[in-house]
Amino acid sequence: MENSVIKINLDDKEITLIPTAHVSKQSVELVEKTIDEIQPDSICIELDQDRYNSLTDPDKFKNTDIVRIIKEKRVVMLLVNLILANYQKKMASSLNSTSGAEMMMGINKAKELNAELVLADRSVQTTFKRIWANMGFKDKLQMANAIVSAIFDDEEISEEELANLQQSDILNSALQEVSKQFPKVAEVLVTERDMYLANKIRHAPGNKVVAILGAAHTLNVPKYIEQEYDISQFDVIPPKKTSSRIISWLIPIIIVAAILLSFNINSDIGLKQLKTWIIFNGTLSALGALLGGGHPLSILVAFLAAPITSLNPLLAAGWFAGLTEAWLRKPTVQDFEKLSDDTSTFRGFWKNKVSRILLIVLLASLGSSIGTFVSGLSIFSSLINNL
Repeated sequence: MENSVIKINLDDKEITLIPTAHVSKQSVELVEKTIDEIQPDSICIELDQDRYNSLTDPDKFKNTDIVRIIKEKRVVMLLVNLILANYQKKMASSLNSTSGAEMMMGINKAKELNAELVLADRSVQTTFKRIWANMGFKDKLQMANAIVSAIFDDEEISEEELANLQQSDILNSALQEVSKQFPKVAEVLVTERDMYLANKIRHAPGNKVVAILGAAHTLNVPKYIEQEYDISQFDVIPPKKTSSRIISWLIPIIIVAAILLSFNINSDIGLKQLKTWIIFNGTLSALGALLGGGHPLSILVAFLAAPITSLNPLLAAGWFAGLTEAWLRKPTVQDFEKLSDDTSTFRGFWKNKVSRILLIVLLASLGSSIGTFVSGLSIFSSLINNL
């Protein structure tokens, strides 16, 4: 058996960890050979339910309800998942392999041997929500820029780099590079998931357990398997800080108060302040919808909604613009089928109706946020000058 396979004896269990690269043909062969030799009772794979569904049902996007995604505020999450999935697909293509093939081998072997299949990873949505909750605004912007820059980097990969990719877990390697800049990300993305995976593997049924993991995880998972702890703590989404919630409501209250005070000073000044609020909010949100490739009516909805939604932290102009776009230009089955390929390029993001809707939601909301900041400064400056 390959030297890279890790053996752990725990009480009456024989646990075997198979380090893999998610885009390597050699990893698929190693998984098949190891499972055939061990004939395990359980096979653990580094997937959660959503990624398992994606891998086993390539056509799942056909049934995606884009309206529900907008209403459930999962637009950013879907965009991140698409970007990361395409990054992995890009690397797999460079290596002339298939992303996730080693996991599919494990799934098929579990069926063949009638072994228990254990989805050992934490929900990717929970992971990203915990990362997001632990980051400041500046870190969020820097991280988004770092990920997007890496994903759409068209630089050719050298032969040496390709060889290195075949020996590592490419997705985790890419994210760990980001983690170096953001320690809080590393804690959630690497340490917590290592502990989560280890606990799932430790408690997998049967005496013989095989776990298929990205190579990066096998550095620390063995030591955590020896420990007993409660992993429910890693499924909790940290609530928004009280100060953040207060500020999110306080800003619109202060702006409304400033406009009302302006009316009290002089109705003409008040009217000018109100126009400033509407024009800046509406125009910048509409500009975001325009940049996203929105229909004229979607752009108009963004303009009309922004001045109102900016006064309520629970609403976003982008949601209304996106829902309008989805109604006017309903995505077809073909759009969902081509989503993975289209979102591998900037041009594809604007071309595909599904990703275009996601962009409109994101950019219209961003425009509205900028409009709130700019108009707020203008309103206060004008108020001070007229006091």
